[in-house]
Amino acid sequence: MGTVPADTNSDKTRVSVSALHHGGFFFAVRTAQDAIDARGAGDNHLEQSVGLVTTEYAHINRELRLESGRVLGPLTLAYETYGTLNPDASNVILATHAWTGDAHAAGYHSEEDRKPGWWDNMIGPGKVLDTDHYYVICSNTIGSCKGSTGPTSINPQTGRPYRLSFPVIMVRDMVRAQKLLLDHLGIASLKAVIGGSMGAMQALEWGIHYPDRVRSIIPIAGTGRTSPMAIALNALARQAVYNDPLWKKGNYPPEHPPTDGLALARAVGHISFLSDASMWMKFDRRFSVRDGMFDFFGQFEIERYLNYNGGTFTGKFDPNSFLYLAKALDLYDVAWNFESQSDALNQLTCPSQWFAFSSDWLYTPQQTENVVKNLQQLGKNVEYHCIQSDYGHDSFLVEPEKFIPLIKDFLNRVE
Repeated sequence: MGTVPADTNSDKTRVSVSALHHGGFFFAVRTAQDAIDARGAGDNHLEQSVGLVTTEYAHINRELRLESGRVLGPLTLAYETYGTLNPDASNVILATHAWTGDAHAAGYHSEEDRKPGWWDNMIGPGKVLDTDHYYVICSNTIGSCKGSTGPTSINPQTGRPYRLSFPVIMVRDMVRAQKLLLDHLGIASLKAVIGGSMGAMQALEWGIHYPDRVRSIIPIAGTGRTSPMAIALNALARQAVYNDPLWKKGNYPPEHPPTDGLALARAVGHISFLSDASMWMKFDRRFSVRDGMFDFFGQFEIERYLNYNGGTFTGKFDPNSFLYLAKALDLYDVAWNFESQSDALNQLTCPSQWFAFSSDWLYTPQQTENVVKNLQQLGKNVEYHCIQSDYGHDSFLVEPEKFIPLIKDFLNRVE
């Protein structure tokens, strides 16, 4: 599908295709993790960010009724804040994270920390989410293992970790938990909710279910509902974990998790985050210099990359949490419990700015354009940009400079 045509009869709709050129400059950054590593380099890394930050924890002594009908609580929500809240609390922006993300979106946890938060190039003084003007909040979703209530948390009913007794959650449940956090913090209004991938789903849910509290949303590399292809990839990732004998139906001891299965599952995910063009640029068909081409277990560089990233991930994330969040992604459909997608989108009253990436085959531009066209037909204030990028789904982390000016302009126009 091509670009969504602009509605020339309405000044509410701004649609463009952005293909920003950089004078032939070839980006050395090739993956999202490369980008984070590159931003963490240099002696003045603290001065280039919001500086030292601390993850905080809100303990909410109440129960949350989930979409499944089950009840979860009490809740703990991990979160970080950047900038200063203005007197009327009107400058708050909520940044929502992707699948295996966390609350640490910007800055550093210590002076020795060489890697900043996952969106450090977006959040900070003078950046697009300018902490000289905005108060930015990022919270870890429920279901995760990064500080918020999830499968690794203690079930108050049993005194033992939830593991697979943790209820299945949906993205909508994550947003309801975030709303409880903002209530806890005394914040009644959000200038914007912005996020990529699973974060884009959260931004859309915020706009639909809390229209009186959100003044704009910016979904990036998202979708209105998860496609069969994306579900199939997650199914392969799940089977990789299930087939690891150490998984033990989720009852593995923390010191002996199913690392082989999780590493393979993460490798499957990495393939979907990249693109054919980015793989050619980064790896080509190069064979590993460490191996002989006719060694049976010899590897191409792309194989070595997948093995490396899968292996390093196992020490950072809990397998059960990985599975629960994958299930939430698979279940995502903005029309859930509405008559139709149009019925759901009609609840959105604030302006929205949407981004898709030309080489993203996980959540394709067509999926974003389907939602945008629906919003146009409903007469909503919607803006869309398809960014030309070779870096696949990870483009929103790898090449933010291609869409940052557009977000700055949009935020300046938000009342």
